[in-house]
Amino acid sequence: MEHRFADRFPGSIARMTDGRQMLVMRRVDTPTRMLHPAADCYRALGYGIAQARLEQDVHARLWRCFVAERRGMQKMRVCERIVDAAGAAFTDTSAWYWAAATGRSNGPWQAVTLARPIE
Repeated sequence: MEHRFADRFPGSIARMTDGRQMLVMRRVDTPTRMLHPAADCYRALGYGIAQARLEQDVHARLWRCFVAERRGMQKMRVCERIVDAAGAAFTDTSAWYWAAATGRSNGPWQAVTLARPIE
């Protein structure tokens, strides 16, 4: 199912792991509703979403982060952001979509999602 989604995605998707955390990078070539919040994916997989908030990293970049919990699974800290070709960043997928669709943000865009286990 994931491969069928990727085949239709307007760009490319790469998933990487170091054996502990998961990094998903998506290059998006055109505005699309196929780029949706990571929380939606986790909910679809049966996770509950808690502690959603904006956080700054050590480089003062904003990320939208949340905790994903599912019975029998390790809790995950998931953070995401979208950056356009000019370096403008979005932490809200809907805000990104409308900025891209109306020409206020130009691509290609890079959407980054990082999921780390909570010890």
